[in-house]
Amino acid sequence: MKKGLFYITSCILILSTSCTQQQQSQSSKETQNAVSKTGDKKAITMDGELPDRSSLPAVFDEMDYQQATQTYLWALPLVSFAEWQYVQEQYGATNNDLVMYDTYMNKLAIVTANATTPYVMALMDLSKTGPMVIEMPAGHTAGGLADFWQRELAAIGEVGADKGKGGKYLLIPPGHEAINAPGYYTIKCNMMNIFFGFRALDPDPKAAEELIRSVKLYSYEDRNNPPPTKVVSPNGNRMTANPKDGMAYWERLHKIIQNEPVQERDRFFMAWLHNLGISKGEPFQPTARQKKILLEGASQGKMMAYANSFDKRFKNNKHWPDKNWDYVMVMTNSAQRAENYDEFYRRTSYFFEAVTFSKAMITKVPNVGQAYLGSYTDSDGEWFDGEESYTLNVPANPPALNFWSLTVYDGNTRCLIQNEQKNADLSSRKDLIKNEDGSVDLYFGPTAPEGKEQNWVQTIPGKHWFAYMRFYAPTEAYFDKSWKMDDINKMKN
Repeated sequence: MKKGLFYITSCILILSTSCTQQQQSQSSKETQNAVSKTGDKKAITMDGELPDRSSLPAVFDEMDYQQATQTYLWALPLVSFAEWQYVQEQYGATNNDLVMYDTYMNKLAIVTANATTPYVMALMDLSKTGPMVIEMPAGHTAGGLADFWQRELAAIGEVGADKGKGGKYLLIPPGHEAINAPGYYTIKCNMMNIFFGFRALDPDPKAAEELIRSVKLYSYEDRNNPPPTKVVSPNGNRMTANPKDGMAYWERLHKIIQNEPVQERDRFFMAWLHNLGISKGEPFQPTARQKKILLEGASQGKMMAYANSFDKRFKNNKHWPDKNWDYVMVMTNSAQRAENYDEFYRRTSYFFEAVTFSKAMITKVPNVGQAYLGSYTDSDGEWFDGEESYTLNVPANPPALNFWSLTVYDGNTRCLIQNEQKNADLSSRKDLIKNEDGSVDLYFGPTAPEGKEQNWVQTIPGKHWFAYMRFYAPTEAYFDKSWKMDDINKMKN
């Protein structure tokens, strides 16, 4: 009996204490710290369990600021292609033209471009052209199509439907009626803006150039009398195609979404954009409050993107667990879709530091495709500093059936480093000095070690940089990791 009475009394005391604490909380005003949109601590006054009504504008500012940082990350692949499209227009390219990037100077525009082989690109707007035709010649070519979310649509050339025999590909815009076009390879596009890129693989330079100049782009409407397709180049134009900072980022995003169908998986993000003054079918006229939030969201979103790309926290992302070489291709597939979720942060990681994605870039089959490793810190875990000098030993017999290449990129633009040397890469295609054991020592720094100039890439004091190691046709030794490379090491003074 006494035991039961003690139990009841204890429960009454607990309930009484709980109710008293709740009443005290409700009857007094408390202050809670929240991270404001400026990144500082800002006081949010609480009225009991609710925010005080005077603090509601600050709460909404914080909510919209957080949405701005995440929509910045979400939009990266789209804005990146849209900015590239704009840059190519400045070169004079139209929807009927190709742009060729074939030299160090011409490739300075492209985010993490390969410095060793030429690119030929087109970024077409089907809302302006209607159905488009890509006419490929017979020959050794390889290319593909992607939408502006950078999802692969189709392969073209030797790995595509024409198998290198040439043919006509018909691109149908979303919402367009079906076209009965015998003799065409028909591709139904899910977006208005489409990327087309290819390479001429013929080892004869003259034959390769002839292949490039034989490709034709024209509207299906003009198929009986197509206008000529020009091949233009940047010609030293220093514009970079990476997404721009500040309001320019949001202006590019607002423009590109106007003629694009909203993807089903993006509808919540479109609601967030609406809160920030960015909507389909409406002019971009943000209020002073929205502009402030957008500027701060872009700034902090970019910092998040840097962390997400340069210090990847994805499981098993190191090729060698005890080395600082990351897998660059972190997405499972071109659809950016895992079994139970879409790969938001993996997509963000890749498309902040690179452009274009295809199955061949994530091959698991020896002796085909490519393999990419990225290095962002030295062996001590510090960012690469353009004022310091570093070295990398590439052991003998690198696991590449075709060739390997190490390329240095500017940490800010993520484009080829722009140095006085006018060189950003070292590769097995170059005449490098080899050690007696077959290994190669590479050097990076503002000045070259004496006698090692041909094994050196010049870096720029005051700027950070990072590097990609590419293996073309990676061999079994890459996949089983029997071949191992050290980190890039800071040289001792």
